[in-house]
Amino acid sequence: MSAVAIIVPCRLESTRFPRKLLHDIKGRPLLLWVAERIRIEASEIPLWFAVDDVLLRDCVEEAGFQAIMTDPAHQSGTDRIAEANRTVKADHVINVQADEPLVSAAQINSLAGMLKSGAEMATLVTRFKRIVDFYDANQVKAVMRTDGRALYFSRSRLPASRDLGLTIDDDWLKENPCYRHLGLYAYQADMLERIGQLPPGRYEQSEKLEQLRVLENGYDITCAVTEDPTIGIDTPKDAEKYAAILG
Repeated sequence: MSAVAIIVPCRLESTRFPRKLLHDIKGRPLLLWVAERIRIEASEIPLWFAVDDVLLRDCVEEAGFQAIMTDPAHQSGTDRIAEANRTVKADHVINVQADEPLVSAAQINSLAGMLKSGAEMATLVTRFKRIVDFYDANQVKAVMRTDGRALYFSRSRLPASRDLGLTIDDDWLKENPCYRHLGLYAYQADMLERIGQLPPGRYEQSEKLEQLRVLENGYDITCAVTEDPTIGIDTPKDAEKYAAILG
């Protein structure tokens, strides 16, 4: 049993970007860019990949990483991680998404710290700086209580401005902080197992956001703000942006 482990949920097929985890970026699959980044940023934490296909398993194992085969029918990454942790048996689980190649040590440590402080589930958000990103349905919005716990997540822009409507701009964002949710989570093991036993929620299925299942069932998600640069690979254009970052 490990006190803490990083488990990366990996699904071969993707609606918006088919087989994106195997998409070649400068001679290496996206999944391996993520794997190597985690190994550099959090070398002291055991790392596992919860995969749904032998192609993904072979990809990471041939590069020296550990993989666990999981049920292809899982509805979400959380469900997949819950199954994997029945093998890993970690007390605390950090979920790094397989399409987040710029995850940082500070982000991972922030998640671990929230668990140590008593959070059952934690995640990270970052401020929107451009209105074009705020309107992008691929970039998930988070709204929070004054104590930092999540109120809701949505692909729609939240919060809205009744007075300004569609005329809000970058200057408005500077004065009115709005937050983008990052695909990074942390769970106490028993909380992870409870989530894995819950049926998919109404809003989860509508928004296609797994974290809404937690809120719909009355559990808290503790949020922290990160300023570290990040990029989630949701589309081929995102992959091009990451390739440009690599140089």
